[in-house]
Amino acid sequence: MSTNWFTQGGQAYARHRPDYPPELAATLAQLVAQPRVALDVGCGNGQLTVQLAQHVDQVIGIDPSQDQIDHAESRANIRYLCAPAEQLPLPDQSVDLITAAQAAHWFDMPAFCAEVQRVARPGAVVALITYGVLHVDDPEIDRIVQGFYTRVIGPYWPAERRHVENGYRELYFPFRELEVPAMAIRRRWDLQELLGYVGTWSAVKAAERVLGSSAMLEFGQRLEQAWGHADVKRGITWPLAVRAGRMNA
Repeated sequence: MSTNWFTQGGQAYARHRPDYPPELAATLAQLVAQPRVALDVGCGNGQLTVQLAQHVDQVIGIDPSQDQIDHAESRANIRYLCAPAEQLPLPDQSVDLITAAQAAHWFDMPAFCAEVQRVARPGAVVALITYGVLHVDDPEIDRIVQGFYTRVIGPYWPAERRHVENGYRELYFPFRELEVPAMAIRRRWDLQELLGYVGTWSAVKAAERVLGSSAMLEFGQRLEQAWGHADVKRGITWPLAVRAGRMNA
């Protein structure tokens, strides 16, 4: 009998969540002439916040969830605050770099952008970062994953997911846009790590409430058959979309 890999989802994702590549924070900091203060909005547990702290004098991480803030990674030059993206508790013209990673599709973008314009110094940079569905380096396995994502659980994603899928291109963004080099998140995962991560998707949980567990178990079994030995590590890639813009100097 095949293993129910989805029962291991949350624990596996906690161990193997897809952190951002180091070049992302370095590239964003280089867009600013003097990166003294960075603001990471919707910072969650501080994945990008901590990386920015390696390149910017002071970093402020803001998230509306106190629980996320309580579990965020600390550094000497990081300060965390609990607040919504639309009401940033910062003085006018106090920030050189504003980032929002895998979060902007939940914002009221006109209200957020108005706050960005208020807290940004002249010449500051704002960057929205997102990653969509993963790709596996084996074509047969990737077809199974994409079919599951699109056809099986596709109807159960929240409406905001379309902004992630199109790289935030349709989000309101009234800034002078900047070119950013192409980047990607890359991992090497075995079958348990991949299915554990997939099991954390909100659409999987929503689909299970409607369809029961059979569709997810069938997906796991198909993937298990195509994978070969479950301990084999395969390349996993999430292309990053970065939409960056500069304030008027």
